Amino acid sequence: MGRVITMQKVTSADGTTIAYDRSGTGPAVILVGGGFAERTNPIFTELAEALSSRFTVFNYDRRGRGDSGDTEPYAVQREIEDIDALIAEAGGSALVFGGSSGASLALEAAYAGSAISKVVAYEPPYVTDGSRPALPSEEEITALVRAGRRGDAVELFMVKGADVPAEMLGQMRGQPFWADMEAIAHTLAYEAAIVGPGPVPAERFAALSVPVLVLAGAESPARMQDAARAVDAALPDSRLKVLDGMAHGQVDTKVLAAELAAFFTD
Repeated sequence: MGRVITMQKVTSADGTTIAYDRSGTGPAVILVGGGFAERTNPIFTELAEALSSRFTVFNYDRRGRGDSGDTEPYAVQREIEDIDALIAEAGGSALVFGGSSGASLALEAAYAGSAISKVVAYEPPYVTDGSRPALPSEEEITALVRAGRRGDAVELFMVKGADVPAEMLGQMRGQPFWADMEAIAHTLAYEAAIVGPGPVPAERFAALSVPVLVLAGAESPARMQDAARAVDAALPDSRLKVLDGMAHGQVDTKVLAAELAAFFTD
């Protein structure tokens, strides 16, 4: 038999409904997606599948995506409260995995005092190269969305935030998935608010006492690997591991699940 998945909803502090799939048994693990990621993303469904034999996995839609609601005005604290609501459902504490900007959100939640016992952060997308322009801001993305230019908001985020070559965007705009990306374009401003203009928030991270495993893919751009090293250097209780054959958004979920399980049970 396959794992039993039950879609449930929890109400966050500001009244926003957060949808999640719950599966497995054991210590609670919350999966936090990054830009564009919904709980139906194959990486997260496969990761939940691989972890559910040893953990109770909470795979959720961040606010503004999938089956979750959204409430204005946005603030990073609201997303931390969403994680807190899931932690309460999990019994009062949880282990957390975050990918990309979801990794930044997981670390911010731990800094804010959420009841997180350990964090695995896969490639939080900061910028360590001072000569590089700042990442797109929350205000820039929001302005494009409010002007009805959702496609341009996606393009700005992809090129300046995710390092996607500009020449690829023309091809992507013609693909069926582009409409889905535009539908959640407003949430890209949330990623911008979480990550900030680029530099690692070293002062905040230095105050974290939660053990953290920082992961990076050996095939990822230098920017992502440099960011992982900078995050590891800023944290007082962390370790860094580079995973062969992986890249940003391209992972072997079985290998990733094994890394999570080993760290979470250490």
